[in-house]
Amino acid sequence: MQKLIKIIVEKHPDGYVAYPLGLKGVVVGQGETHEEALSDVKSAIRFHIESFGEEVLEGEPSVIEAFVAEVGVQVQ
Repeated sequence: MQKLIKIIVEKHPDGYVAYPLGLKGVVVGQGETHEEALSDVKSAIRFHIESFGEEVLEGEPSVIEAFVAEVGVQVQ
């Protein structure tokens, strides 16, 4: 069985970080490229499910869409 999982990929000065939405627990992947980060997080998700069981997957995906927003916050 294959389950689609939404992944957030962030670009940082030193590479990429990727993490899934809607998974119970913390799973993170990284890489020098977008593709490497996705591959790493996919491997980490498989390991997470093997380690903790399929209950880490929510029944129906609660995340329909993900958005990036930017707001100004006053700091001292």
